[in-house]
Amino acid sequence: MADRRTGGAVSRVLGRVLGSPGPRPDARIRERVRGPRPRSVRGLARRLRPRSVRARATLGASAVVALALGAASFALLGILDGNLMRDAQAAAEREALSTAGLVAAGRFDTVVTPGRGTDFVQIVDAQGRVLAASPNLAGRPALSPARPGRPGTVRDTWKEGPARGDRRHRVVQVTTVTADGLVTVYAGTSLREADTADDVITGVLAVVVPLLVLTVALVTWRVTGWALRPVEAIRAEVAAISDRDLHRRVPVPRSQDEIARLAVTMNATLDRLEAAGIRQRRFIADASHELRSPITVLRTQLEVAQAHPDPALWGELVSGALEDTVRLQDLAADLLLLARLDTGEAPPDARVDLADVAREAARSRRRDRVPVDMDIAPAAVVRGSTLWLSRLVTNLLDNAQRHADRRVRLVLRADGPRRTAVLEVRDDGPGIAPADRERVFERFTRLDDARSRDEGGTGLGLAIARDIATRLGGSLTVEDAPAGARLVARLPLEPDASGADTGF
Repeated sequence: MADRRTGGAVSRVLGRVLGSPGPRPDARIRERVRGPRPRSVRGLARRLRPRSVRARATLGASAVVALALGAASFALLGILDGNLMRDAQAAAEREALSTAGLVAAGRFDTVVTPGRGTDFVQIVDAQGRVLAASPNLAGRPALSPARPGRPGTVRDTWKEGPARGDRRHRVVQVTTVTADGLVTVYAGTSLREADTADDVITGVLAVVVPLLVLTVALVTWRVTGWALRPVEAIRAEVAAISDRDLHRRVPVPRSQDEIARLAVTMNATLDRLEAAGIRQRRFIADASHELRSPITVLRTQLEVAQAHPDPALWGELVSGALEDTVRLQDLAADLLLLARLDTGEAPPDARVDLADVAREAARSRRRDRVPVDMDIAPAAVVRGSTLWLSRLVTNLLDNAQRHADRRVRLVLRADGPRRTAVLEVRDDGPGIAPADRERVFERFTRLDDARSRDEGGTGLGLAIARDIATRLGGSLTVEDAPAGARLVARLPLEPDASGADTGF
């Protein structure tokens, strides 16, 4: 063991003195041979992909036009070449058939003069001997051995023409019968004109097609830039808007297209953001004001108790401090619940009997200054949570008792045809004017003639009640009443909920 440790230490010392060995020569050779690792094809394609809509539109339009023009060019060349081939085929076939007729009749010379449109003629017997030929094939061997069989027409093409100076010919072979046996007549037409026409058309297309593609690219680039100019104006305006100037709006183009609708939607979103910002700032200011009042009173009471340590006053001071502490606690709880409701988290989805919740809330207030009468359906099952529904009913009853003179009535009925649970809370107080029926649901709102901060409310009860009703898929409104205020909450009933309609 000691020798192993000693050997390891010696190795480490030698490594420090001599330095770490570099890569072996064969490893360097392998790296040099292999070269750098190839980059990912997908990553390279992603880097080469155009990043702007304008560039992508231009590239797409140019690619489509290039493909269309390329296909049209190939089709044009194919049609042109086919027509010229058919013309050459017809000329050679006419000459071959005409010469074959003369051969069958025994009327031909050793030198054959080709007709108009034909470049050469050659007559070959069954043994492959040349019987006659045109001057340009004089002394040349047979084009191909005669093919045995019955007389007929056989078409063939040479890429290297048998006649000097030509590259390609269209050759027609016709076999006929003579007294000496089968004879084959070859007639060929030069494809010089077809090749020249193909070369000319190919050269023209090689110039015209790129010019057309370039023209389409330039036009698409200009038109796309003109069409996207309002988008860039919208983007620049949105980028310049901060939380301090939410009153700014993006320009709306005069065109009634998708970009104009996008601008209208952006402005509507900015309207909502501005309204939300105003509500948030107002909420923070109101919350600060509401928190400052009980904290100031509590501090004053504690300072008085510290400055005048009179045991006779401690009971009153402690009672007042406790009331302010409870008020602070209630306000903090309301603010926390509102914050949770504003987060947009999924509402509870349990089955709860709203009748049990309403019945329990009414029974707990029998000995209050203003008792609560109730007329509650046997059952009204809704979706939610007992905590949320209890808070909804409690806030409505607290508001009614705070402003009622002698009585508060709680009514719960199930509206079967509309599959809705209807919860009504009525009082005989001063009521709510039609102009204030929406304002009472705003946070920290108190009506001047009906509410004051000294009555114990936080100004958040009805706002919380409406938020809960809305999150549970229902509504909370102020509706007409003969006297006092009438607040009505409607929540969706579960399919098995039942109950009879009841009145006030």
